[in-house]
Amino acid sequence: MIKKLSYPWFVRKDLDGFFGLAIDNLIQLMLIVTLTNRVAGIPNEVVFGYILPGAAISIIAGNIFYSIQARQLAMRTGRDDVTALPYGINTVSLFAYIFFVMAPVYHETKNPDLAWKVGLVACFFSGVIETAGAFVGDWLRRITPRAALLSTLAGIAITFISMEFAFQIFAKPGLALIPAAIILFYYMSHVRLPGGIPGGLFAIGVGTAIAWGLNLSGMSGYFDPDWSKGIGVAIHPPIPVIGSVFSLIGSEYVWRYMAVIIPMGLFNVVGSLQNLESAEAAGDRYETKPSLLANGIGSILASFFGSCFPTTIYIGHPGWKAMGARTGYSILNGVFIGFVCLTGTMDAVLRLIPMEAGIGILLWIGIIIAAQAFQETPKHHALAVAIGLFPSLASWGLNMVESGLRAAKTTLYSTVTSGAFQGIIPITGAIALSQGFIFTSMILSAMSVYVIEKEYKKAALWAFTGAAMSFFGIIHAYSLTPAGIGNRFGIGAALEFAIAYTAVALFLWLLYIRTRF
Repeated sequence: MIKKLSYPWFVRKDLDGFFGLAIDNLIQLMLIVTLTNRVAGIPNEVVFGYILPGAAISIIAGNIFYSIQARQLAMRTGRDDVTALPYGINTVSLFAYIFFVMAPVYHETKNPDLAWKVGLVACFFSGVIETAGAFVGDWLRRITPRAALLSTLAGIAITFISMEFAFQIFAKPGLALIPAAIILFYYMSHVRLPGGIPGGLFAIGVGTAIAWGLNLSGMSGYFDPDWSKGIGVAIHPPIPVIGSVFSLIGSEYVWRYMAVIIPMGLFNVVGSLQNLESAEAAGDRYETKPSLLANGIGSILASFFGSCFPTTIYIGHPGWKAMGARTGYSILNGVFIGFVCLTGTMDAVLRLIPMEAGIGILLWIGIIIAAQAFQETPKHHALAVAIGLFPSLASWGLNMVESGLRAAKTTLYSTVTSGAFQGIIPITGAIALSQGFIFTSMILSAMSVYVIEKEYKKAALWAFTGAAMSFFGIIHAYSLTPAGIGNRFGIGAALEFAIAYTAVALFLWLLYIRTRF
């Protein structure tokens, strides 16, 4: 009993975890503010008056839940090193719903209000799928090898996290390289700074000082905050919009985009399972059902208060744990993000503290996750982990290509149809591998694990899973249009891949029969 009462809510190194997680969340909020307006035409009154307050409600509730959950685990096990699961807005869903749901509705109808409300329904259905997934999550974790769950996270960590932030650091070395180096040296060497100051706090302080020094010296291109529009502080209380959600559930605009909404809901379920497995590999085993339920309810709650973006268990638990963060960092993140969303000060925060001052923390998180996939799986499963990296690499590489083409005022569609990639990049292969990459990664890695273990029956079943998902378009299927790459679902959507996976499955089944008899 004394042990339970003495477990602290906050420790000094919670500040490190807080700064990293808060910066990650701020990036998501910045994307929301920018993209909803530019891509889907959503006015600032809706963004700051409904979307951000709705996001705040879900983030506050989720962070409090996961903090309490971690504290309960710590008291139940008598450990003082339990780290709460990180939580925030799902980045993949954010992009998917803006570009493939809200933007098409807006461009077709020129009605930003309708685009926003369709986004609300998309978020609601995602929450429903995540909630339903809570009841099958344990089964999915039991049948999926650890290597298959962790390799996908490693691929995402290497590409969309580590490489993305590494590029940003080396794009502005005068500003970002020193604080990033402080982060890496601090956590790699576990050196104690004077006064016990957290490494993340010290790095952000140094980065902010450098940024303002460059700004005041007149050097442009590094940190040039625009104060012409003022701070813009105003209280934006959460406003329920439940009626708007349910009024559009039967709308043609909603059902038209179920081909995006359903896979994204499944994606969130699988991603959460992978992050739970990652946390267990780092030493903190959380129950699947309550974790996924909190995740799904958080997304539903977000939609009821005006946010179009599902929340999720974040990638990165091992990184925060390695930093020494425990339960308090989650509460601090919820309070901070809630404050900037409900008061309209998010923009002001980013104008005071440059993002480059703290992105070294996120680079470190990506490194930790990538390393964990190899460290926390059996050594002879390393090949399976490596194979599972390829779909994420394809998705990231394709994103780089698309970004470059857009910057050059052209499109992937026109470039592919003109044959410009012929003999240079097999771009259609990259597109096919990137579609549903999180599922493809799991399938390829799981098949590889069971082949390594000579459990050919289980490998065949995973190959049949790949065939089924290909046949219905969950993986590999796509349509290339002038507007971009779209999902293509339906019977026989990726028939060639379905046939190939089936052939592999039959071969593996024959091997199973041969070894058995």
